[in-house]
Amino acid sequence: MSKYNELVKKLKEIFQIDRPELDFGIYRILNAKADEINNYLENTLKQKISDALATAGNANKEELEKQLNSAIKAAEDAGFNPEDSPKVKDLRQQIIATSQGANEHENAVFTHLLSFFSRYYDSGDFVSKRRYKGDTYAIPYAGEEVMLHWANKDQYYIKSGENFANYSFKLDDGRKVSFKLLAADTAKDNRKDNDADRRFVLIEPHTRTKFDEEGNEFDEEYQPVTAVKSDETEELVIHFEYKTVQKGTKQDALVTDALKVVLSHELVQSSWADITKREPTEKNPNRTLLEKHLTTYTQRNTADYFIHKDLGGFLSNELDFYIKNEVMNLDNVQNAEVFADIEKQLRMIQCLRSISQDIITFLSQLENFQKKLWTKKKFIVETNYNISLDRVPVELYPIIADNQQQWSQWVDLGFIESNKVKSIEFLHQNKGLLVDTKLYDLEQKNIILASIENIDDKVGGVLVSSDNYQALTLLGRKYKDKVNTVYIDPPYNTDAGPILYKNGFRDSSWISLMESRLELGKKMLSKKGILCCTIDDYELYNLAKLMEEVFEEIAGTVAIRIKPSGRPIPNGFALAHEYALFARKDENTPIERLDRTAEQLARYRDSDDNGPYFWEMLRKAGGGASQKDRPTMCYPFLLSENESISLAKCSYNTQTELYENVAIPQEGETLVWPERDDNSMGRWYLSRDRVANMLSELKAVKQDNGKYFIYYRRRPNEGVQPLSFWADAKYSATEHGTALIKKLFGNSSVFSYPKSIHAVEDCLKVGGAKEKDSIVLDYFAGSGTTGHAVINLNRSDKGSRKFILVEQGEYFNKVTKPRILKNSYSSQWINGKAQDKDSISIILKTVVLESYEDTLNNLELKKHQQTSDLFEMMNEETKSDYLLNYMLETESKGSLLSTDDFKKPFDYKMKIAVDSAGASEEQNVDLVETFNYLIGLHVNTIESNLEKGYVRIEGTLPSGERALVLWRDCEKIQYDDFTKFANRFDLFAKQKTFDVIYVNGDHNLPTAFTNDEDDVTRTLKLRQIEPEFLEQMFAPDELA
Repeated sequence: MSKYNELVKKLKEIFQIDRPELDFGIYRILNAKADEINNYLENTLKQKISDALATAGNANKEELEKQLNSAIKAAEDAGFNPEDSPKVKDLRQQIIATSQGANEHENAVFTHLLSFFSRYYDSGDFVSKRRYKGDTYAIPYAGEEVMLHWANKDQYYIKSGENFANYSFKLDDGRKVSFKLLAADTAKDNRKDNDADRRFVLIEPHTRTKFDEEGNEFDEEYQPVTAVKSDETEELVIHFEYKTVQKGTKQDALVTDALKVVLSHELVQSSWADITKREPTEKNPNRTLLEKHLTTYTQRNTADYFIHKDLGGFLSNELDFYIKNEVMNLDNVQNAEVFADIEKQLRMIQCLRSISQDIITFLSQLENFQKKLWTKKKFIVETNYNISLDRVPVELYPIIADNQQQWSQWVDLGFIESNKVKSIEFLHQNKGLLVDTKLYDLEQKNIILASIENIDDKVGGVLVSSDNYQALTLLGRKYKDKVNTVYIDPPYNTDAGPILYKNGFRDSSWISLMESRLELGKKMLSKKGILCCTIDDYELYNLAKLMEEVFEEIAGTVAIRIKPSGRPIPNGFALAHEYALFARKDENTPIERLDRTAEQLARYRDSDDNGPYFWEMLRKAGGGASQKDRPTMCYPFLLSENESISLAKCSYNTQTELYENVAIPQEGETLVWPERDDNSMGRWYLSRDRVANMLSELKAVKQDNGKYFIYYRRRPNEGVQPLSFWADAKYSATEHGTALIKKLFGNSSVFSYPKSIHAVEDCLKVGGAKEKDSIVLDYFAGSGTTGHAVINLNRSDKGSRKFILVEQGEYFNKVTKPRILKNSYSSQWINGKAQDKDSISIILKTVVLESYEDTLNNLELKKHQQTSDLFEMMNEETKSDYLLNYMLETESKGSLLSTDDFKKPFDYKMKIAVDSAGASEEQNVDLVETFNYLIGLHVNTIESNLEKGYVRIEGTLPSGERALVLWRDCEKIQYDDFTKFANRFDLFAKQKTFDVIYVNGDHNLPTAFTNDEDDVTRTLKLRQIEPEFLEQMFAPDELA
């Protein structure tokens, strides 16, 4: 294979057009433009290199020919044969060399292009390893004392979705086929894997020794292919491992091996023959349905882990390093016999740099396009509410009582028994039941929501189904600087639960994941906000350094004994603890105190109007208890005949460090000093100034020897300073995490390794959530323990704390949200059934966002006819410029969002994935709610009448401005009709009602008008929704 063909093959891989069978994500988009990209790589690129070298070579040849003609004339003028002139001979040789060197220079350019771009590209990603020369790397360093650097520091980690690990697709008969990933037995130090590769491999039949929550051993058998039946469907499960294999092993070969094993399995041949159905492609006419999905699954998991934040800048800088250090060798310059040799080298370098910049421009267009799609604020595809019945007007109870789906949901959640009488009277008796607006038609839903004023004030919890990066960027405008406490429990990246990572980049993938999330979390915090992140030993040190980089310092690290008996580790210690790392936005923010335990409170045996107390001796005991230790605290009391206590008059001498001029006691009075049992002088526990304000809290007790001891009422303060080690039994994750899940759901297997509810509650308390109106955010919500903990805190002190939980995938609907609903209804559960009806009054809001994959799957590149006609008229240079710089941005505009979509905003639809295989359904997009978050609107009221074609929202912007947002179906309320609605919408009210008014569609509303009654001219601050929507959706995120 020629160097040029090698180069083209590599560039096709880099541009991701070498896999035409892949019809998902960015592959689908680029394969649509494969012909144009192929034409550029196979024809235009080579011609550009040839032309560049030829142009430079011709210019040099013309100069040499001029010099040759001059040399010939000089020889003839001197009277001898020019062919005998050494100079003429040398110039003729240089001209010949110039002509012959073109091919040599072409091959050199091809070789360098191949070498340069290959060294940074790895399976769908450009890895940001900055090279100095060869395999020597350069780390950007700004002079810090200590710095944290990792290989992917300049990149977004995008493989955070759980659907990458597991994958399912349905057959025509409704049965399901799933690929499931088992935790692989990997090297404990993943750096040992750097000289090997990791691939997805079908498991061999085997038995694993595992440990249950109690630490007891048990054996579990695993088969590569199994069938599972449930009440809902039948499922074929195919198990894979992501394991270390010999370097150079191709994933395609392992897929082929897996196909042979699966298709020959007796279970498949007897009952699952449908997976052998043909799904041919031009390249692979015999492809089966199983091969199609298995290829997609492995490709999604082994490539495209990162998106570079500035690929163009990175590659341009690296190109300069490459040319200076590996192409333009100074030794060759110094040793060049003639300057012409240096000129040849420079011509080749000019060509190399020019062509490289073209390719970098093209790659930057692709990477920046993906970055734009990743950082784009995502659409809300569903907004619903769960509202406790006490907040729903009783006149709406008939609608609820008639909804059979609602009754079924309450039964499924364990709120009520199936045999309960479904009546309006029952609703009146059970006002803690939660009404789910998702179960009602649109008209009924709108009636329920319209009945609630100041709805955002009354929402106690927001549950967001989304990747956490996407959720935080959308929520950021509304909640920036408002969150009191962030509590997160991210994946620990251990062998039991690693994130997906590129070979050799396990830690750096995890740090890239965490960096952006910590940055976003910090900016959501209020000035006095605190973030708590839990972790175990595996990533502790990386997390600690990263949190120091984001927050400048760590406020504290707490070791929590979560498993008193320890979790056995082969050849190691039994792990009994994990860590909670605390960081604060402002270093002056105090860590809050913990409540005293019942054991500690038991010491306070007495009580009065001021609360509990016990009598403590005022004289200090133990170390530092002598007069010389604190001479100012050795002062006298004056005890009256009836034993009332006052401070004796005296003065302190700073020279002698003694109290002098002590008032002489009158008859019946006694001076009491802090005299110790050995008659030496001690000191009091409290200062004189402090005691002066609490004399009523003192008492004197006469001893057998006639002396008096002074006691004071010791009362519990606001709490105890938290220790850096929490060992109480209540922190056991088994007893108060897993067991609690079993009580709530009747099955502990719905979620692995939940936190102890008490550990989370205490983390929240010391992290700023003791304030009763706190906002708590958890964007690694898992089973929903954080939301559960907030509800518990509100129950205990009648607080009004709010929480925001972010989770994605199956966990959200199967565990996270149901847990919050269950705990809102009752605090006590057994086998998934509510035991008490101590429900809280609450409104929960559920928001579902489109995913990054949804964005890619809805994207279509369309070259409009006008653009196509113009393209055909372009010369080759202009066509190349369009391809390299503008193609993706121009041809994707219509499918991302256009102003035409706002004409009928309630009908905007997208294809949204409904399973891990990417099967999608067309769903309505909630442009109204999306816009509310884009502008950070705090919603007061929602009035919706889609039959008449409008939605009217009142609220407050982050700036404090009162806003009205008017959405209309422009076909139902047309241009000429809109003014008629102005008074209906309070636009022309006598008193100024709104500071800002947003309107979609063209309109002729006046921005100034005169009120007939008072003849005062008022102005309206009108803003068009469309440009504001598009600007906010695609603007560089202010939080990132």
